[in-house]
Amino acid sequence: MSLYYKLTYYILKSFGNILKSLSSKSRYIISQNIASILYNYIPKRKDTALNNIRIAFPSRSSAEVDQILKNCYQFFTYNFIQFMAFPPKQDYLKIKVDGRKILNDALKNDKGVILISAHFGVWEILGHWFGVNDYPLRGVAQKQKNRGANKFFEEKRKLSGISQVYRKTNIEILYDVLHQKEILGLVSDQDAKRKGVFVNFFNEPASTHKGAALFHQRTNAPMIFGVCLQTHFNEYKIKITAIEPKENTVKTITQSYTSALEILVKKYPEQYFWFHKRWKTKETN
Repeated sequence: MSLYYKLTYYILKSFGNILKSLSSKSRYIISQNIASILYNYIPKRKDTALNNIRIAFPSRSSAEVDQILKNCYQFFTYNFIQFMAFPPKQDYLKIKVDGRKILNDALKNDKGVILISAHFGVWEILGHWFGVNDYPLRGVAQKQKNRGANKFFEEKRKLSGISQVYRKTNIEILYDVLHQKEILGLVSDQDAKRKGVFVNFFNEPASTHKGAALFHQRTNAPMIFGVCLQTHFNEYKIKITAIEPKENTVKTITQSYTSALEILVKKYPEQYFWFHKRWKTKETN
């Protein structure tokens, strides 16, 4: 690694150690101050987020849309700070699980499991729970351009006992995860450009990655949709549901879990990462 990347790594590690020494309430106060600065003074992707919220909730007033975005900044800043301070002390991290039997039953098929998730809720705690409970999860992640930052984040995730593979890796490696009867984790809620399949997301056609559907069609591995919701301060609920579409088509499968996500986003709009250009690619006839 270059000196710049090494410096990034040690700064992140030092910052994480400082945060780890603080109480969760102190980290919360720090995060809210940072969120306020980001919201008021760092405009990057802010307009994108506002436009996305308006598309999703056209009947909401400007004040309501603005409040959703403010809450979104607060939510993700706090949970990023919590991730920086990982591993957590188990005395304050309370996790309930809804749908564990669905997960266990899926694993009994001996074909591996396709775990579909999204940039929603506290996905790092979702991965943490799988790891500490000895579920063989291998998540597909986006590799950071900064090698120092990438090393830091990868080390944090490994502390939970999960492993990851990077996007654009050899596709056979991903199939091997399923062949080895493990859980393949896919985050499938970003714009997929022209390579995606268009499905309905908040009454708008959204280009969505086909990967989960194709893996299912080619291996018959069961699909589940999993997210981690924050329900109260330092209290979380992992929600796991089975994806069982009426038709075994790429479009129907993709629509099934996209609809499941939409239901949750409507209930917890501040926990969705609105900063992606979700509807960037337009459908053409």
